[in-house]
Amino acid sequence: MFRSPKYSLAGLLGEAYTDRVCEAAAFFGNAGAMSAARREVDFYPEAYQASLAEKLPLVGTRVCAPLETENAGMATQAFADALHRGMSPLSAAGYYRIGEDGRLYLIGKSEHYHASLGHAFPGYGLIGCARELGIPNATHNNTRGYITRLCEKRLAEATGTARRVINLETGSLAVEAGVKEMLSRFYKLDDSKKAPLYSGKVPVFLVMADENGGPEANYHGTTVLTQLMRGLWPELARGMERAGLYRVVPVRPNDIADFREKLETFNRAPYKTAGFLHELILMNYGGVRLSEEYVQEAYTLCRETDTATLCDEIQTGMWYDGMYLHRAYGVVPDMVVVGKGFPGGEYPASKLLVTPEYDRLNQFGALVTNGQEELASLAYLVTMTFVEANGAEIARLGARFEASMRELAAAYPQLVRRAEGRGHLAALHFGDVKTAIGFAGKLGARAIDASAQAYKVHCPPAVLLKPPVTADERALDAIADACRAALEEMR
Repeated sequence: MFRSPKYSLAGLLGEAYTDRVCEAAAFFGNAGAMSAARREVDFYPEAYQASLAEKLPLVGTRVCAPLETENAGMATQAFADALHRGMSPLSAAGYYRIGEDGRLYLIGKSEHYHASLGHAFPGYGLIGCARELGIPNATHNNTRGYITRLCEKRLAEATGTARRVINLETGSLAVEAGVKEMLSRFYKLDDSKKAPLYSGKVPVFLVMADENGGPEANYHGTTVLTQLMRGLWPELARGMERAGLYRVVPVRPNDIADFREKLETFNRAPYKTAGFLHELILMNYGGVRLSEEYVQEAYTLCRETDTATLCDEIQTGMWYDGMYLHRAYGVVPDMVVVGKGFPGGEYPASKLLVTPEYDRLNQFGALVTNGQEELASLAYLVTMTFVEANGAEIARLGARFEASMRELAAAYPQLVRRAEGRGHLAALHFGDVKTAIGFAGKLGARAIDASAQAYKVHCPPAVLLKPPVTADERALDAIADACRAALEEMR
């Protein structure tokens, strides 16, 4: 059973702040502000946990009438082709979603890897209390509110090292800001700046390579710079490389000799390595897990060559004891990117955490209008509070789920090549794309939401799972049992 912290806004944010908020709310005629500020919210009550577990036998069954509608929306063709309308949500709670087809689904990948605490997490009731108080969500960079400033402090403290925080809207923008921090050591942001340290050198970005040595394995968002890094817009990338503006060099996962060779090659004129961008679990590349030894040695080499390190924890952040997986690896990145799991799907809100050395951009170098939203920051604080209180249980359940995936791989070697990932972040690799898609389809027929990763040419065909950290033993075992039944049927 998970521990359930109980907090009011006054308890979570402090009496001094909430007293002033109540006073300000009274000015607008809000007589009930003090009650909302002191209303205690039980984050994950035992009765609620039990009620979720009781519904497991109903997964896959129709629990309400299906929605009959002509509404197909007006999406672009690519998005229209990808839609599974029957699975689109009517309602959701915990690790469940009821689709438009009326069936009960178990969200085996936390929607798209961001509902870290599942749906309708009771602790987010504090957001409703904040709305009752009249605390606004919309602010701006020059009026960063108390909650956002408190969130910044808590985020920095949890990394265990000195950090400064840039608040952004999406993970794509947060990584882009990190890339710009790296570029600022090679190029001036504007003509008022002095020539940077490595002016005249060609910046080289090291990213994770796919199994063919190409750049497909890395994924750091959808901005143009990061898309170039994973092989999109190839003509544009080649043109920029020929012009000597920058270069992207893939490094093979868990191959430290390759990493060392690339560093030696691209720290000779006219090149200089600008940064190493990586995830720890490559959920956009078959859930491949970087080893602790590889990451530690790579960071040592980066320090020796003054190469910035950016750890992209958009996928891993909030799914492990301690919230940040890089701490379990024993490394201190120059930059850390978080999002998705931290606001728990309540808001799009990502952050770039940098060491003081990489606090180089002026305000307009990484400016977004909506990055400072107060209620989004409150969602961060609620999620962090729950995970901090339940770190040991999350680690125990993650290890159990990982073990169940590895047991499946061992039991069905003719179908499953191997299990990858760590903890709740799991992937089963198959021998071919058809088998992977077939397996995902059989899970879908059992109303277990999973993703078949079969769209990359040089990627092992994989099916990805990432259940919410609020899923208990029974829910995780239900996913594993469905996987076993699907594999048995395929065999």
